[in-house]
Amino acid sequence: MKFIRFQDLCAQGKATGQRVFIRADLNVPQNDAGDITEDTRIRASIPCIRMALDSGAAVMVTSHLGRPTEGEFKPEDSLAPVAKRLGELLGGAYANGVPLVANWVDGVTVAPGQLVVLENCRLNVGEKKNKPELAQKLARLCDIFVHDAFGTAHRAEGSTYGIAEYAPIACAGPLLAAEMDAISKALSQPKRPLVAIVAGSKVSTKLTILKSLANNVDQLIVGGGIANTFMLAAGLKIGKSLAEPDLLGEAKAVIEAMKARGAEVPIPTDVVVAKTFAADAPATVKAASDVADDDLILDIGPQTAQKLADQLMQAGTIVWNGPVGVFEFAAFENGTKTIAQAIAKSSAFSIAGGGDTLAAIAKYGIDKDVGYISTGGGAFLEVLEGKTLPAFEILQRRAA
Repeated sequence: MKFIRFQDLCAQGKATGQRVFIRADLNVPQNDAGDITEDTRIRASIPCIRMALDSGAAVMVTSHLGRPTEGEFKPEDSLAPVAKRLGELLGGAYANGVPLVANWVDGVTVAPGQLVVLENCRLNVGEKKNKPELAQKLARLCDIFVHDAFGTAHRAEGSTYGIAEYAPIACAGPLLAAEMDAISKALSQPKRPLVAIVAGSKVSTKLTILKSLANNVDQLIVGGGIANTFMLAAGLKIGKSLAEPDLLGEAKAVIEAMKARGAEVPIPTDVVVAKTFAADAPATVKAASDVADDDLILDIGPQTAQKLADQLMQAGTIVWNGPVGVFEFAAFENGTKTIAQAIAKSSAFSIAGGGDTLAAIAKYGIDKDVGYISTGGGAFLEVLEGKTLPAFEILQRRAA
């Protein structure tokens, strides 16, 4: 993908003295008292902000927070806690908090070398629907627009897309650039074999992803409730396991599409079952053909897990979205753990995304061994569906 990188502009001195508008993702969780409970996204925004400050730019940064109603400010919608935490992380002149500017659409006063936080951008009337009159006002605030919020890259809103249309320069910040590079490496120009792991409770929520990947990958590993539906499609019994029988035709179509290309969807040969869905439920390993009517399949079996691990070790590129079993329960974590460890050991370039996937990566301590961990849930899924994200499209167009 061809796009302008903010890092390059800074290195060339093109940000010095310029008004830089950074769209970050500072949408952090808070408790009822308004205290930030997890600040990963704020920490992740620091490199881009420091890059701009170190270049001598006049820096504005904004983000959405929660789901406010446009034009109706409520205290709980304010970025005040974010501005305070951002200042603590930056230190120095901002140790007591970064100045927060409200009602900023018609003008912002900020000098080169200074930083301000612009209040919750989703309070601006016309933000969600990307109204041109708002987008043009946002663009007039800056000389350089920097998109550094991959979590919003699938949304064409005023502060993510419209401003990029009209700003003198529109570029990708270091976070977004890393996502664009990783996605391009994994899906646009993959080293083969390309193996995708798609797991989750329902085929219906990831059907378009499965169909899209079936046209491109060399192996499509399915897990969780999705695997149960594919087992049904392969003629196996799954007892009372979670599945979607009405989508058997769709599952069969994916299997046939893969087969027509000489690729495959590996069907489990053994599974781990229980009679109830509980952490302390006795776990039994069974051949996939021996599942009883009152069994719940909660994980793939050790034989299947090892077979998949062996295949992952031979991969050139791995895309991972979703654990293959109920890894939160110790008795049913072996499949996910085995796959995670295989990805960590594999020489393949790996990209992983999705909340449950990130939880598994953290649980098994393999974050340093995954090629790239995507920060955007919805955006990552839309990329896997084969969609061109609005942020990618506009930044590539502006770089032309």
